[in-house]
Amino acid sequence: MPPDIVFLIPILGISVGIIAVTGGVIVRPWLAYKERKLAIEATMVAEKAAQYAAQTERLEQRVRVLERIITDRGVDLSLEIDRLRDTPLN
Repeated sequence: MPPDIVFLIPILGISVGIIAVTGGVIVRPWLAYKERKLAIEATMVAEKAAQYAAQTERLEQRVRVLERIITDRGVDLSLEIDRLRDTPLN
């Protein structure tokens, strides 16, 4: 082996150790930050989905009422609409 390479081996070993320790100190908190950020975003998305589901349910209820009004020929349409206006929404 050439004499220059013999001196590089300990330097390479020490460098690998320093890089490993430094990487652990820097990368670990960064990964924890990213994980926390993703958890918060997932919570926000779940809340938004629940809001959309509730709104969709309310709209479906309103459509059912309108379908019932239209298909029920025995009820005067204007009286039914007035009655629904006076009924509070859930």
